[in-house]
Amino acid sequence: MVATALLTTVAERRAAILRAVKAVPRGAIASYGEIALRAGLPGRARLVGQVLRDSSDRRLPWHRVTGAQGRIAFPAGSQLFREQVRRLTGDGLQVERGRVVRSHQNPHDIDRLLWASRD
Repeated sequence: MVATALLTTVAERRAAILRAVKAVPRGAIASYGEIALRAGLPGRARLVGQVLRDSSDRRLPWHRVTGAQGRIAFPAGSQLFREQVRRLTGDGLQVERGRVVRSHQNPHDIDRLLWASRD
């Protein structure tokens, strides 16, 4: 009976992560940490990576999930790196040196808005 409760918890976490990934709109990205937070699992960025790695859903927009500051988490030049860059540019995003270039401020990034220099 305990195993069933644990499985349900794992299944619920996985489902919450997949919902959060599917909610990232075309032309936007979210970090692994942001997805974990949106799924109600703060601090579980590595779990997000595991769920994405294990998913067989070919329609899942996994490419919209990046490392911190928009950095692609795959090794530069690898097949998955190239695939993520291809998909991100197909979404209208620009990728330079393995990082998504954000053309505008993320309104949810309150720290950046509050502490940005006013040149």
